[in-house]
Amino acid sequence: MNSNAAMLTGVGVGAALAYLLDPATGRRRRAMMRQSVTHAARKGADAVGATSRDLANRTRGLSSVVRRPFSGGVSDDVLVARVRSRLGRYSSHPHAIEVRSEGGRVTLGGPILAHEADGLLHAVRRVPGVHEAIDALERHEQAGNVPALQGGSSRPGERWALEQESWAPTTRLLVGVSGLSLIGAGMQRRDWPGAALSTAGALLMARAITDIDVPRLVGAGGGRRAVDIQKTLTIKAPVADVFAFWLHYENFPRFMSHVREVHATHVDGQSHWIVDGPAGVPVEFDAQTTQFMPNEVIAWKTAEGATVAHSGLVRFEPVGNDATRLTVRFSYNPPAGAIGHAAAWLLGADAKRLFDDDLARLKTLIETGHPPHDAAQRADKGQGTRD
Repeated sequence: MNSNAAMLTGVGVGAALAYLLDPATGRRRRAMMRQSVTHAARKGADAVGATSRDLANRTRGLSSVVRRPFSGGVSDDVLVARVRSRLGRYSSHPHAIEVRSEGGRVTLGGPILAHEADGLLHAVRRVPGVHEAIDALERHEQAGNVPALQGGSSRPGERWALEQESWAPTTRLLVGVSGLSLIGAGMQRRDWPGAALSTAGALLMARAITDIDVPRLVGAGGGRRAVDIQKTLTIKAPVADVFAFWLHYENFPRFMSHVREVHATHVDGQSHWIVDGPAGVPVEFDAQTTQFMPNEVIAWKTAEGATVAHSGLVRFEPVGNDATRLTVRFSYNPPAGAIGHAAAWLLGADAKRLFDDDLARLKTLIETGHPPHDAAQRADKGQGTRD
């Protein structure tokens, strides 16, 4: 096991050195890697600050809980505020609910959907300072014609910290420390169960550091949303012109450096793409338009079975009469999920950088009519200069 690990480590180190010391592009790759590390260091410093503030707030909250039995009663205004802070977690229409408090006796009134009432009352009874929750709610099986119950979305109630999609800084710290402990315990065993412990610890640490759930981290069950990227830019051209440019598939290789060919298929709203994959190997997939609003929105997603599942949305907004605010959202699931994305990002070959470069070319192409010198330009020259 140790010899296999040493061999894999050697192969990995050799590949990294070859990548970074390549005579043609090594200098650029090293510079991008330094930028990535600097950016990561800044984000790390921000995370430390957020975690310390979260710990301080939780410490004050715990201290308040400990002192509460020995302190005086809670004022009615404070109690109403505490109850109202819970409403949005249990009611799809929290503003329709009236809350009154008198000496620790809280009265809830107003319309509510019947299936939400019991959960809300149970939650209110657990609010610190509430001695009694009086039920004066108007239950409705359906929203019907009740104005206050129109719209809204269901609420899941309070969930355990580890069940939430986004973890609090303190939760991430505790899970990260636990993951580090598992890695240490696994390395001490030096056997297959130990390797399993170390792997589990590494996943916990990755979950804590990235705040991305495990399926999206490893690319299993993450669908098209292992990694989300968004960019907004302003193009000095009317909305109609920018939208018309996006309608023509043949324009894409002119500013997307990794795109070789795009053409419409016989299926309405579907297009066939050929792009550069790992090591320059071409990858083909079909994309289906899922939303189309002229001069406003274009959205798409890959067909089932695509090598790299992804989806995207482009929103067009006028800025005055002669400019367009373009918002592009892109989600994809690379091999190894977000972990694979992070490895590529560290080596300066990630989708976010390509995404930014492509949109910069798009802006130049539309505003000037000519792509920049580093654009793909396949549409004009058949084989353009590559990044």
